[in-house]
Amino acid sequence: MKKVDTVRFGTIEIDEKTLVHFGQGIPAFEDEHEFVIIPYDEESPYVFLQSTTTPDLAFLMTVPYLFFKDYEFEIDDETVKKLGLESPDDVVVYVLLTIPQGRIEDMTANLMAPVIINQKTLAAKQLVLEKSPYTTKHRLFEKKAEAGKEAR
Repeated sequence: MKKVDTVRFGTIEIDEKTLVHFGQGIPAFEDEHEFVIIPYDEESPYVFLQSTTTPDLAFLMTVPYLFFKDYEFEIDDETVKKLGLESPDDVVVYVLLTIPQGRIEDMTANLMAPVIINQKTLAAKQLVLEKSPYTTKHRLFEKKAEAGKEAR
């Protein structure tokens, strides 16, 4: 077991076999290589990707297919090789979420840079999609009509 200090969860003990390894780090966090995935709660579609070395570094993520049924992309050969992906069953895909000004109703997903994890080896990479129709800010929830205005 490994002790990990976190801002959100306090000190937690994790099985080292559950550590997710980003060989090249994450874009803008290239020195961060080791993370643990922590469920938001048992019934939530959200998880945290918590750094094991930086207590205040945790990303909120979700499986994109829960919100974006038609989401699809190709994993390039180099990434397949680096992550040791042998079959589509090896792949787990997450996307990072942003909650602007803490407003959950405005939460967005970064579909342009999914997190790819080999669920057998826990090797991972945030894959930046080139020539993609996706952006870094896809809304998870439809925007509600503003109060006082009719929805047309």
